[in-house]
Amino acid sequence: MFFLPEKQLHKQIMSIATDSTPLEEPKDPDNCTVFSLYSMIIDEGAVKNMRQQYELGGVGYGHAKQALFEALIDKFSVARTQFNKYRENPKQMDKILHQGAKRAQSVANKTLNRVRKSIGYY
Repeated sequence: MFFLPEKQLHKQIMSIATDSTPLEEPKDPDNCTVFSLYSMIIDEGAVKNMRQQYELGGVGYGHAKQALFEALIDKFSVARTQFNKYRENPKQMDKILHQGAKRAQSVANKTLNRVRKSIGYY
């Protein structure tokens, strides 16, 4: 989800189901998917601020979803840039994957040899 194009990511976030509590009424942050996701990725001060807004009323779910979208874009900007770079250059991605496979095979072989030696296989 985090690596979707911005327009698609925004659409996904805006489609998160919420109840029909009017904008001006208080909302329960402890039973809101949007707030839960927001609190997982943003700093504690911003979470407290959003909680206060929920409990006091005056903030709509659309506002919360937009804040979640902006937080995701900000938090994962470096990873999204890297992802898009590799997606646009499959040869470079294949090269990196091949190098990782070689390293994993080397580690696995050493571990298997150690296990075989421990159990007296050779």
